[in-house]
Amino acid sequence: MQKTAKLCIPFLIGFFLYAMIEITARGYTHWTMALTGGVILTLLYQLFTGAPERLPVPVQYLLGAVIITSAELLVGLLVNVRMQWDVWDYSDLPLNFRGQICLLYSTFWFFLCIPARIICLKLDRFLEQRCV
Repeated sequence: MQKTAKLCIPFLIGFFLYAMIEITARGYTHWTMALTGGVILTLLYQLFTGAPERLPVPVQYLLGAVIITSAELLVGLLVNVRMQWDVWDYSDLPLNFRGQICLLYSTFWFFLCIPARIICLKLDRFLEQRCV
């Protein structure tokens, strides 16, 4: 139960939280972005709760940004390029790769990792107390 909760709960939080962020910022979202948000927060949860003693916090943020950017690229190549669903397009932004990722958003993901780490650490403490 504890292992399952430590994967499902971050996924559900990421699923809904990322969808809300997108709706707030863009006025809409796509179901693939909600799924991607769930996967990303699950990966970040594992990073932030498994590495605190070994990695300096800024390095954790950098790795988090790499995780998010990599997921964005993989999902973008699948849903935007391969399936042509046109969920997003960064082609008009500088330093983009095939319109799927760009330096501006990768930088944003770095700073988004600050509250994400706080959420993950608080969630981990909560789950440790409740799922023993």
